[in-house]
Amino acid sequence: MGLGKTEAALYAAYKLLEKEQAGGIYFALPTQLTSNKIYDRFNSFLKQILQQDCPHRKALLLHANAWLMETEMGEEGRPGGAWFNQSKRGLLAPFAVGTIDQALMAAMNVKHGFVRAFGLAGKVVILDEVHTYDAYTGTLMDALIKLLRALDCTVIVLSATLNQERRQQLINKPTASMAYPLITALPKNAEKVIEIDVVPPQSSITQLQLIQDDNLALEEALKRAEQGQQVLWLENTVKEAQERYLQLAARAKNLGADCGLLHSRYTFEHRQNLEEKWVNLYGKPAWENGSDNRNAQGRILVGTQVLEQSIDIDADFLISQFAPTDMLLQRFGRLWRHKHTPRNKQAVQEAWLLVPELEKAIAQPTAAFGSSAYVYSPYVLCRSLEVWQQLKRVNLPSDIRTLIEATYQSRPEEGEMARWLHELEEGTSHRKGRKALQQMALTGLAQTGNTMPESHAQTRYSETDSFEVLLLKGIYYDKEQQAGVLTLLNSEQVVLPLNRNKLSRKAWRDITAKLMTQLVYVRPNEAPKQVDRKRLQGLGLHYCFYLGNPAWPQDESLLRLALVADSDELQGFENNLVNEKYNIEYRQDLGYRAVKN
Repeated sequence: MGLGKTEAALYAAYKLLEKEQAGGIYFALPTQLTSNKIYDRFNSFLKQILQQDCPHRKALLLHANAWLMETEMGEEGRPGGAWFNQSKRGLLAPFAVGTIDQALMAAMNVKHGFVRAFGLAGKVVILDEVHTYDAYTGTLMDALIKLLRALDCTVIVLSATLNQERRQQLINKPTASMAYPLITALPKNAEKVIEIDVVPPQSSITQLQLIQDDNLALEEALKRAEQGQQVLWLENTVKEAQERYLQLAARAKNLGADCGLLHSRYTFEHRQNLEEKWVNLYGKPAWENGSDNRNAQGRILVGTQVLEQSIDIDADFLISQFAPTDMLLQRFGRLWRHKHTPRNKQAVQEAWLLVPELEKAIAQPTAAFGSSAYVYSPYVLCRSLEVWQQLKRVNLPSDIRTLIEATYQSRPEEGEMARWLHELEEGTSHRKGRKALQQMALTGLAQTGNTMPESHAQTRYSETDSFEVLLLKGIYYDKEQQAGVLTLLNSEQVVLPLNRNKLSRKAWRDITAKLMTQLVYVRPNEAPKQVDRKRLQGLGLHYCFYLGNPAWPQDESLLRLALVADSDELQGFENNLVNEKYNIEYRQDLGYRAVKN
């Protein structure tokens, strides 16, 4: 939200280090992407506070794919010694950035959990974007905070959209202040909470329109792009974002405007390239250092929740599918973000929200909100719509507290709203309720029974696993080389010898990193059919990916393989059918798209 939370947290951590009241810092974030974004900023901070000869001026990056960010292979741990793996020892380093999952396992009943707890003891632990966690991960986080306080840690919790009830739960004390921004502190062994009002930044007023006609919004986006404005359009699902992009792209081009798309279903390589492109067009690089890229032409960037945080883009005009209040406020943070951004003369700070009628939404939220009702709780959507339907403008940050509390403050309900609240708490046939999620999380915290291996520790709840789809242009077995030969989407060839000893460990690591950039994560029903494990082993892929354990029939590999034809359609391995229910394509502009037959 641009309030300087990260800088404030790092300054507080620095003062504790300076007074020798902390032995290090762990900066925990919700996702690998947000961790990667903060990592560079954190290293810049370390260079400013540590001596040049200090060996800890570069922090560790801790998450499942952190090794992909490293260009050089580090010192290998003892082969076969799980204790020495970086995932176990990483928290022992004085300074690290990573996902919250790495810290959560310190509080869970997992093997080597004590190592993680020992590594965090006495540090400053910063938990960022805590409003993004559901009841399952939130319950684990509550237990982690309790453990960290017992380990003499200082815990700094950051959020731009945390409501008072949740704030009280986190510190286990009543709070009174409704100021915003606000620092809430509970010193060690203290009974009284300290609440400090913070001088807010200059207010930013956004004019607001609630629109029920998608076509009206579409024409407005095109009109403003033709004028030369930078338009941002946010949908709640990848499918709807792709459809919206297809509606806009050709027409925008005819008007001399550019149109792009950004969501989670690109390969890692393509997503990185797209993020860099659009940050360079919508962010500070577009106008700093004498550049005038921003106003060279009008643009429309269509996206999903990936644009809500950690990507520095600054739009002139926002159109958003309706979402819960806290998510909408995050999206408003992408609008008129920087004070000195050069803008089109016709640009007005304005946002349009695509909404249903409140009465229809309360009566039938699934019909009214469409697929958004499967992404977000219908009860929360209806509560949010009650708050937003009368608004004509939003003043940030001064309105944030009022909007959040009006949406999330507990209240008794009647009629249909009581039904949707009951579903939120108790769940439905297709969605777990908050109570069930909390109970499941408590099971993972229980210290009775055998400890779980870390691979089985569930720090997030999901109804289904995502499948990894390896997208290639071609793949075959070369008898002469006795190797699998893979052609990547950029036409580069990768050779996988069946004799593993023909390549060094570093060479295998580099190949695996390269192949990981060709993965896209999709829902199981939209994934290609499974390829027999032996066929994949015969191409050397078992040296780069986990293909499951043949001794355990239930241990199915989550890896799928598909070939992208010149027509962009996906083809199955050895000309097999990709998917019985969906036609699937992959385009660099559109990403992975599945359309029902």
